[in-house]
Amino acid sequence: MSAVSRRAFLSTGLLWSACLPAAMLTAQSGLVAAATPVWAGGGPRPPRVYTRSDWKADPPRSKAEVLDRAPDRLVVHHTATANTDATDLDAAFRLSRTIQRYHMKHNGWEDIGEQFTVSRGGYIMEGRNRSLPAVEAGKHVMGAQAADHNDHTLGIETEGTYTSTLPPARQLSALTALLAWLCDVYELDPHKAIIGHRDLNRTACPGDRLYAYLPRLRDDVARRLGERGGRDGPPPPRLALPGDQAQDAVLVGDLPLEHGPALGPHDLAY
Repeated sequence: MSAVSRRAFLSTGLLWSACLPAAMLTAQSGLVAAATPVWAGGGPRPPRVYTRSDWKADPPRSKAEVLDRAPDRLVVHHTATANTDATDLDAAFRLSRTIQRYHMKHNGWEDIGEQFTVSRGGYIMEGRNRSLPAVEAGKHVMGAQAADHNDHTLGIETEGTYTSTLPPARQLSALTALLAWLCDVYELDPHKAIIGHRDLNRTACPGDRLYAYLPRLRDDVARRLGERGGRDGPPPPRLALPGDQAQDAVLVGDLPLEHGPALGPHDLAY
């Protein structure tokens, strides 16, 4: 877009259908979160994102901080959980509740750490409170998903363990759609903005196989944005040296957890 920025267009490009339920004011966010968008053109179609109300999130201990600016990096994680065959919507909702419970009760965080989660069934869930309204306003919610980098990064959890295998096609499709929408809203270059967790912290996340797929993912996102780009271009710069990659696996209930040897209090701990 030339005269009108993508972010400015967002406010006019999304029309909320009158036949849908009224937007809900959730106790978790304190902001109005609209239901399902009806797209009216301009940029990639926004994906269907299930809100915290949809997956029945617990109230956070406090409202997330909303920064009046965009993030500059979109961080891909994997949950390091089993590559389950349970891929229905109920399974996706259970996943979000499990992650939130672990982050709040075990890690002692105010809420779930990441801003979005993509299930193996290809369902996208809002994570940290206020995340979806913030994106729609071109702003950034402070998460707890990348130590020392939460003020400028947005985190996306990809359900599963991807050290030796790729996510299923429908999950990759949903991840691509989400990243394209975020790049469009925030006016980000996918070849610079999309990174893996290990680019920021000492961790094996998002798994060797998914990490090696990121160049292809960036290209796919760029194509959705209608931009020219290729895998022969320079990779995005690392913002911090990951150091020696190492991982430990422990089991907490039914949730396998992956963490590196020197994780900070805001690192992703599974």
